[in-house]
Amino acid sequence: MNSLAASPTRLCPNLTVVIPENTGYEEARRAWNLHADLRPAAIVAARDEAEVGEAVRLARAHGLQLVPFTTGHLATALPDLSRAILLRLEFGRAVEVDPPTRRARIPAGALWEEVVEAVAPHGLAVAHGSSPDVGAIGYLLGGGLSFYARRHGLAADQVVSFELVDADGALRRVDADSHPDLFWALRGGGGSFGVVTAVEIDLLPYAEVFGGAVFWRIEDAAAVLHDWAAWTRTAPDSVTTSARLLRLPPIPDVPEPLRAVPVLCVDGVAVEEADGRALVDRLGAVAEPLLGGWETMPSAAVLRIHGDPEQPVPAISEHALLGELDEQALAALLEVAGEGADCPLLFAELRQLGGALATPPADAGARAGLLGRFALFAVGMPMSPADQRPIEASLAGLLDRLAPWDTGRRYLNFAERDLGARAGFDPATHARLTRIREEWDPGRRFLAAHPIAPAG
Repeated sequence: MNSLAASPTRLCPNLTVVIPENTGYEEARRAWNLHADLRPAAIVAARDEAEVGEAVRLARAHGLQLVPFTTGHLATALPDLSRAILLRLEFGRAVEVDPPTRRARIPAGALWEEVVEAVAPHGLAVAHGSSPDVGAIGYLLGGGLSFYARRHGLAADQVVSFELVDADGALRRVDADSHPDLFWALRGGGGSFGVVTAVEIDLLPYAEVFGGAVFWRIEDAAAVLHDWAAWTRTAPDSVTTSARLLRLPPIPDVPEPLRAVPVLCVDGVAVEEADGRALVDRLGAVAEPLLGGWETMPSAAVLRIHGDPEQPVPAISEHALLGELDEQALAALLEVAGEGADCPLLFAELRQLGGALATPPADAGARAGLLGRFALFAVGMPMSPADQRPIEASLAGLLDRLAPWDTGRRYLNFAERDLGARAGFDPATHARLTRIREEWDPGRRFLAAHPIAPAG
């Protein structure tokens, strides 16, 4: 029997420990990505820093690792959890906003929707992701790619400080002056260093932006995609976009013209309206849109531009950072997911990089910008076991066709298979991350997606 079944409350009286023998285990282990099959040795919910410290001591007493967990969007990238405690962070505290300093304090467990709702009434924005229900802290620990990224860089470099429970269960403040090496590692190096219980982050001065999404018929996809790619070569850094080949399901949440109809979508945000209008007018002259448009909108509306699912779904995905794409590269993408393709994927997208992402600040964190010109992200939703094999085959075929343009590096927030941290960093950065982990977590108590391997 699980050793935690004996008397966990004697060690940690404030914790409720759920083990596989308990009736609530199946629900407690569920991740947002329903394709993940997490089977930890136990599950604990922590409501504050003290309970996180108790969970650290509980894991140490039983020789287990600890996995900080909010939503589980990246759960399929976690390694085996049979010797780990899944620590669900459920602080339930409000996001604190200080308008004069243009900063916010985000507690563990907060979702991006909660953060945006807190900062928007002050005429401010934050470098959030494309989904309302992604955990803010996990996103920041991986770097954070937003629709403001080409102007402001990765969201992790907006972080001013972290509050972290270390391997001894002690709460520490980590910033540029206090533990600067750890501060560097936490800004994009992942969750292998401790349990982050809060972050303080700089906000952006945008009450409104110009943005939206435009959809074209699949027969116009090649022409529009080629023109969009040409625009990206000289695009101003005030605009950040993505282009997606979409096959949306026939459900009520999808506008009727897009249900079960393959389309191309170009969405994004311009912090300078004239630059966004120039792009929309340019693409509209290539082919008449089927639906949608860009407009001046509250910055809070950016959170739903991309239309990511807001309820748990099963997902299988692949990702690569790509260099400049020529005619052959775009033809390869269209062959797999464009007009006439027998494609089982929900979407295959190219997120525009460059701008500030290519020139990170001198004091950037471990994830210093993103290599390449585009981030490829492709997803299929296996609604039954029979769907899995064709989705995986299509994803593998897409990566194979685009291999000549692959930089060989990965942005680990988009990598939903366990690749290990080495896939995301150059050798010198990975070696530094390894040294810092050995200093702060010599017993390798903490476990995260894409874990940092031991030295050697």
